[in-house]
Amino acid sequence: MFDAMQWLNEPPHWSVDDGTLVVTTGDRTDFWRETFYDFVRDDGHFYGREVTGDFTAQVTLAGKYETLYDQTGLMLRVDENNWVKTGVEFTDGTAHLSCVVTRDFSDWSVITAPEAAKSVTLRLTRHGTAIRVQFRTPDGAWQLLRLGYLPLPATCQVGVMACSPQRAGFRARFSDFTVTEPIGRDLHA
Repeated sequence: MFDAMQWLNEPPHWSVDDGTLVVTTGDRTDFWRETFYDFVRDDGHFYGREVTGDFTAQVTLAGKYETLYDQTGLMLRVDENNWVKTGVEFTDGTAHLSCVVTRDFSDWSVITAPEAAKSVTLRLTRHGTAIRVQFRTPDGAWQLLRLGYLPLPATCQVGVMACSPQRAGFRARFSDFTVTEPIGRDLHA
């Protein structure tokens, strides 16, 4: 679960109880580089560990998404210039599934989150330089959210992240976090 993990930008309040991590964010935290907004932010809360080679990371996310850009998710990180974050983000008045791939510049893609979901389960798989992001639909099927390219060294970091770019005090919950051998490469199974 959350063994052998370390904080990048430790939040003001956090706890792990019975395998669930609860985080309360600091003020105006985010991960973003340049695109559209012309700023760099690398002060979001990331709780991660090193992993070598291909893998699948999975987590169930929940939060009290109320303010623009409140977000929870998984993060794959090489350094401040090269990373992926994916999860749930509050924008346009509702929760969306979100994915940002950063190679010096961030991009951003969103889709509306499943309405029936009080929590969302996501998984991120590394297959060499290909990063596959999927979410579990309310009927239990896995749906592709993003297939992206990110050149990675053999060892990188993976974990969970939470940010609140417009405020402090966003409360996020992470459960059932695992890092395992990678799932198969068949995208359409």
